[in-house]
Amino acid sequence: MTDDAKDALREAALKYHQFPKPGKLEIRATKPLANGRDLSRAYSPGVAEACLEIKANADTARDYTTRGNLVGVVTNGTAVLGLGNIGALASKPVMEGKAVLFKKFANIDCFDIELDEPDPVKLAEIVCALGPTFGAINLEDIKAPDCFIVEKICRERMNIPVFHDDQHGTAIVVGAAATNALRVAGKKFEDIKIVSTGGGAAGIACLNMLLKLGVKRENVWLCDIEGLVYEGREKDMTPQKADFAQGKTAATLMDVIDDADLFLGLSGPGVLKPDMVAKMAENPIIFALANPNPEISPEDARSVAPRAIIATGRSDFPNQVNNVLCFPFIFRGALDVGATDINDAMKIACVDGIAALARETTSAEAAAAYSGEQLTFGADYLIPKPFDPRLMGVVATAVAKAAMESGVAQRPIENLEAYKANLDGSVFKSAFLMRPVFEAARSASRRIVFAEGEDERVLRAAQAVMEETTEQPILIGRPEVIQARAERAGLKIKPGIDIEIVNPENDPRYRDYWSTYHDIMARRGVTPDLARAIMRTNTTAIGAVMVHRNEADSLICGTFGQFLWHMKYVTEILGSATLHPVAALSLMILEDGPLFIADTQVHAEPSPDQIAETVISCARHIRRFGIDPKIALCSHSQFGNLDNSSGQRMREAMAILDSAPRDFDYEGEMHVDSALDVELRNRVFPNAHLPGPANCLVFGNTDAASGVRNILKMKGGGLEVGPILMGLGNKAHIVTPSITTRGLLNMSALAGTPVAHYG
Repeated sequence: MTDDAKDALREAALKYHQFPKPGKLEIRATKPLANGRDLSRAYSPGVAEACLEIKANADTARDYTTRGNLVGVVTNGTAVLGLGNIGALASKPVMEGKAVLFKKFANIDCFDIELDEPDPVKLAEIVCALGPTFGAINLEDIKAPDCFIVEKICRERMNIPVFHDDQHGTAIVVGAAATNALRVAGKKFEDIKIVSTGGGAAGIACLNMLLKLGVKRENVWLCDIEGLVYEGREKDMTPQKADFAQGKTAATLMDVIDDADLFLGLSGPGVLKPDMVAKMAENPIIFALANPNPEISPEDARSVAPRAIIATGRSDFPNQVNNVLCFPFIFRGALDVGATDINDAMKIACVDGIAALARETTSAEAAAAYSGEQLTFGADYLIPKPFDPRLMGVVATAVAKAAMESGVAQRPIENLEAYKANLDGSVFKSAFLMRPVFEAARSASRRIVFAEGEDERVLRAAQAVMEETTEQPILIGRPEVIQARAERAGLKIKPGIDIEIVNPENDPRYRDYWSTYHDIMARRGVTPDLARAIMRTNTTAIGAVMVHRNEADSLICGTFGQFLWHMKYVTEILGSATLHPVAALSLMILEDGPLFIADTQVHAEPSPDQIAETVISCARHIRRFGIDPKIALCSHSQFGNLDNSSGQRMREAMAILDSAPRDFDYEGEMHVDSALDVELRNRVFPNAHLPGPANCLVFGNTDAASGVRNILKMKGGGLEVGPILMGLGNKAHIVTPSITTRGLLNMSALAGTPVAHYG
């Protein structure tokens, strides 16, 4: 990196920490404090009731305070990252960063605590005194051997988990990476020779973890700056190093590296030389974890051992050993079962969970976060990426289960499957709301045809459909392209074996398809030649013909192109006197709950009849999500105060709706703020028939509906499910080009539910 680049990076990092406000954390209230009543509950006199409950039963602190989800990140700044003993105050940006990671990856609240206390015993006493504040303690960046003393004292005296992440977090991720590296190399823990450099906290913890995984102690050779750790050595020794002493004479790293299967480096740059790698066993495993510069670069290692399996601590090389794969989720599981300790069983469960996840198909979200990287299990993908959203559910559940089985859980979880679903729901914002839809989809077995089968998002969605539902995905596309892209994405689906393919360029049903299309369109200007051309090139039309011929139950299209273009072919082929596009309904998942928006796509200026039909359809579809519909007809006119076009049409639509009994709540016409704010609505129109805030907004034109949808998505942090094409009997849904793989999976679940399931 050039000096200019280093200066630019430094400046960017400083600005990141300083603006728009200093630091990376703030405290936000979770309860309202807007009036005297709130104040009397939050503080005196109401707060006394919570205090007395906790005094009577200490365990209720989890119910009335944040303690059950609060971790203390504690350091004295004596061993900070690669910066060394920079002191407690200078370590604060790192500890704030650790707290941010806890919140981001596992929704755990943290206080960072920097203590200016170098004495390990006194430091431990201070940490123990903080016990009433926290549900768990994360010790961080304390030098060895002091860290061993602090952790030992705290674990003995405190009845909450105490975890030194520099030791155990590193050890867990190394254990997971080693598990998979040995699988790739075709070796076993009990057979391998390990040579390690670095006798600090992380190095010792990693070796102890490898022993727990099956490595024999006599096969471990530990070196440090003084060379081999051997019996009788006096210089720079600790009891922890002495546990790994080999022989009785001095030796160098070069002397002991012969036939080593695994090199574990937690020391410094350039320690491992290429000529040392050349002496290692076949298919050597090299974990060069020194930061920022590893013990050997991957290029230098592979220059003498091309088949070496390599991990580093850097994000710009494959297989980054990053503690964030572990610590948020091991604490999540421990806190959720009220664990009194994080024991070996929980650590090994964490190892197994991380390792197993890397062997699964890569998640679409991780692939998007690491665009351009090959995320297929193998030598260059031994452990998951930090932004793989499945880590929470998989690892935390494994940890919670191990805590219960090993007897340290004070609040066991009865249904681990439901617990994992809840964790997944906290990561995938749509998971909770989509649960009723997925449950309905699992009770049926429908064939879903994807028009754009070569798109990587569609391929990943098809893989997920096969794993999570009973639906049968069908892809339209060229088999060789689908195969190549599936392999590149690390997917397990095999075209023509696991999944049906319709090849527009060469399918035995081609004549049947074009003749069917011609029969439908012959009196609408489509000639046989045009029908043939469309059935070779228009995958939306091909998919619609398949549904028409009952070779598929539902079509999903629209990952590229304009909505109305797709709708033209869908309507022509699948429309009828009873089936026609009514409206497009989008579910926006917001921080404070779901909000449905219609019509975002179909009718630019709907008539009163079309608006009324949209409202009725919205009510039916909202119930698919287990939600009671409360629908507001929205306009710039409010309860008759303007005589504009949308106001007139909304009033006429209300008259149509009022002409027959309805089994849902609705009201209009009104402004959006009146729809969502009950107090405001009651001031404007006290006799409104809509109880509570609306959860569905129906607009008088697509400009307004689509604009609100996009604002909520881009500026409001909303996640869209949809658009759901209402009125075609679930035979087709047209998505938008911005849809994600998770969105396609959600739409397939909606398409996978027969109409009978939702009326």
